[in-house]
Amino acid sequence: MLHIAFAPIVAPRPKGEENMSNIREVARRAGVSVATVSRSLSHPEKVSPATIEKVKKAIDEVNYRPNMLARNFRSARSYSIVVLVPDISNPFFSEVISSIEMHAHKRGYAVLLGDTQDDEEREKRYIRMVETRLADGIIQMRPHSVHNPVESNNDLPYINLCGTEGTLGCCIRVDNAAATKHMVDYLVSLNHRRIGLIAGLRGNPHTIDRLKGYKQGLEEAGLEFDKSIVAEGEYTIWSGVNAANHMMDTAAELPTAIVCMNDQMAIGAMQALRSRNIKVPEDISIVGFDDIDYARYCDPPLTTIAQPRDDMAQVAVEYLLRRIDGDNSVPIDTHFVRPYDFVLRKSCAPAKKHQVK
Repeated sequence: MLHIAFAPIVAPRPKGEENMSNIREVARRAGVSVATVSRSLSHPEKVSPATIEKVKKAIDEVNYRPNMLARNFRSARSYSIVVLVPDISNPFFSEVISSIEMHAHKRGYAVLLGDTQDDEEREKRYIRMVETRLADGIIQMRPHSVHNPVESNNDLPYINLCGTEGTLGCCIRVDNAAATKHMVDYLVSLNHRRIGLIAGLRGNPHTIDRLKGYKQGLEEAGLEFDKSIVAEGEYTIWSGVNAANHMMDTAAELPTAIVCMNDQMAIGAMQALRSRNIKVPEDISIVGFDDIDYARYCDPPLTTIAQPRDDMAQVAVEYLLRRIDGDNSVPIDTHFVRPYDFVLRKSCAPAKKHQVK
């Protein structure tokens, strides 16, 4: 005869009782209420830093592991946001993402990174993550999007970081046209009268805004726009090398200064000029845009426009979480225009006479 031994039946503890017991122990050790412990975990921005430190210490002492899945289910949130970046290899984007992650973490949110490679189908897939509640909101880091927040009916929590004048919906940006004109004005003050341009991709909204500022600066200085000293790049170092070489090969009269639409192309341009024994800034001055970390360490250190990366990231996170919380007091088409800085380094000098090849 087959004998089967059964384990004694033990009544399960009521759902959540063990977890509640642990959180009560955390509260007792920290000298605060259970509600304060819960608030420290879900909304740390509403609790004093001193209290948070007490709670963290108590959590470590009792080895408490909060049931985040249950918390997310109860609140119908994932406590994560998606950041869409067109090219993660661009140092400017990676530096901004670092700041976004820091500010989101302070508010109890994780950051999911979507490197879209400027592919609209990839972008749509990440947007669907928010539509299906796998994430709570989106920070878009290219100046345009397949998602139109102004016309959308799904009220998707969304903000564009690094937008332009023509960006639809709520965005954070600097005045790209004014910043580029500022660089042209500075070069004119150094007596440069032949100022070249290494632009970004044609049709890119940043290219459009910065080209507008470049032309405004020339016009106010009484200088002609000369296509022979304008070259197109792709916002990469290698394209800056190619664009500078093209300009040197095709211009009948070389510029005495070159405005570059980002720092990477400026660094590439300096390398190209150096390979031709053209000195920066003695022969040709160079300016960039963005103030990436490399800008201060290249040879010579690069004069550039600094976008307030940390400030922009903080505003983006604050606005997005307000939208996630249901606060729609800020109009959906608001543009937060943040101040830029003109960082003067050693890549510019007073103009020499125009150079004829």
